[in-house]
Amino acid sequence: MKTCGLTVALFGCTCSILACSGTNDAGAAGELDHEHPALPAETLNRLLALSPEELPAPPSDTTNSYADDPRAAALGQKFFFDTRFSGPLLDADNDGAPGTLGVMGEASRVSCESCHNATASFLDARSARGQISLGSGWTRRRAPSLLDVGHAQLLMWDGRRDTAYNQVFGVIESPLEFNSSRLFVAQQIARYYRSEYEALFGALPAGLADYESLEPEQAGCSEMPADPLVERCPKPGHDDPDVIRVVVNMGKAIAAYERLLDCGPSKFDAWMHGDETALTPEQQAGAVHFVESGCDDCHSGPYLSDQKFYNVGSANLQAVFVEPYDDPGAAVGLQGALADPLNARGDYSDGDDGRLDAIPKDTAELLGAFRTPTLRCVSRRPSFMHAAQERSLTDVVTFFDRGGDSIGFQGTKDPKLVPLNLTSEARKQLVEFLEALDGEGPSPELIEPPELPQ
Repeated sequence: MKTCGLTVALFGCTCSILACSGTNDAGAAGELDHEHPALPAETLNRLLALSPEELPAPPSDTTNSYADDPRAAALGQKFFFDTRFSGPLLDADNDGAPGTLGVMGEASRVSCESCHNATASFLDARSARGQISLGSGWTRRRAPSLLDVGHAQLLMWDGRRDTAYNQVFGVIESPLEFNSSRLFVAQQIARYYRSEYEALFGALPAGLADYESLEPEQAGCSEMPADPLVERCPKPGHDDPDVIRVVVNMGKAIAAYERLLDCGPSKFDAWMHGDETALTPEQQAGAVHFVESGCDDCHSGPYLSDQKFYNVGSANLQAVFVEPYDDPGAAVGLQGALADPLNARGDYSDGDDGRLDAIPKDTAELLGAFRTPTLRCVSRRPSFMHAAQERSLTDVVTFFDRGGDSIGFQGTKDPKLVPLNLTSEARKQLVEFLEALDGEGPSPELIEPPELPQ
C-alpha cells in the first residue's frame, strides 16, 4: 500500500490522507472495491468499529431510575414542547420577526424545542443565520443536536453538566434561555401536570402552597443582567429541597424522552453490511481515508465521538449578534460539573456510576477545549464548531486544513493542528463520506408536538 504522508486534522484528530498516485489493497487510490474482504484487515476492523451490525442503545443511566420508563418519556416529551415554563423575553431583538419567539416582554414563549427543533434533527434551524440561538436573549454557543445524546455522560460543549436531569436547571434559570426560576417551574407543574407527575413520581410537596404564586412575567429576570452568562434572578424557594426535587424529576422525564432520539443507521452502515451500491465511489474512498488516516482516534465508536475535550484553535472573532465571547471551555465547565450539588454524586441522583471520576483534578490544560461532537447526521447541521464559526462541512475541513486559527481563542492549541495543504480531491472525499452518515432520524411520534394539558 502506498501513501503520500499528508495529514489533516479533522474535527480534532490528525489524519493522513491517501491523496496521490499509487495503489492500496483495495485498488486504485481514492477507490474502494465493494468486496470488503479486499480491504486490509486493520482498515476493515476500524470501519466495523464505527458501524456494528446493530447500533447500540444508550447505556443504562444509574443516575436516573426513570431513564427507560416509557411513562417518563411521554411526560418528558410534553415538558420538552411546553413553552409555559419560561418567563419574559428580555432582548430587544425579539421583535416578532421570523426567527424570533415573540416580542420583548412577552412571557411563555420559549420551550426546549425552540432551540432544538424537532423537525430539524433537534438542533436550532430557527434563529437567524443558523448560528447561536435567540431564546429570551442571544446565547453564546451553538445549540447542538440532541440526536444520540443518550450516549454522552458529560454534557454541553464544555462538560459542565454530568447528568441530563441537572442540565435543565441551566436552561431554566438562564436569562438568555428560559429566563425562569425553579419555583415557577414547580408551580407550573402543579398547575398543569399534577396528575401525570404524581402518577409517576408521587405526590407533589405540600410546601409548594406556602409560596406566593408567580405569574409568567415574574418567573425570572425583569431586565437583562449586566452579565447574563453568570447572573441569575433566583426566586423564593430556589434552595428548597422540595422545589428542587420537582425540577429534578422534570429533568429526569425530559432525559427519558431525549434518550429515544437517534439519528439511526446510515448509507455508510448499509454499505458496510452488504449493500455494495449504498455509497458512491467518492464516499467509499472517504470512509477508507477516514480510518486509515486516524480520524477515528477521536471520532471513534458507533457514534463517532470519544466524548473527550480538545482545543483545536477555533477563534470566535466576528461579532454577529453579540460581542465575541472569549470562551474558556472545558477548563471551567468540568470544574463546574464537579462542584454542582445536583451532580451524579449528589442527593438527587439515583446512583453514582463514577462518571465524574474521568474528570482530572486539574483542568487547566483544557482551557479552550470543547467536546468532540458526534458525526452521525452531521450534514444536517446549519453550522459547526462550538460557536458556529464554520458554516459548512467544507468550511470545517478547510479550517483544519489550514491548521486552525492562530489567535482569538483561549488556551494552547493542540500541536497536531498545523497547515496541511491538502488537495481539493481529498477534502471533497472526506466531506462526501461525512454526508453519508445521515440516518432517518427519530420515529415520527417523537417529532410531533404532543397534546398538552390545559
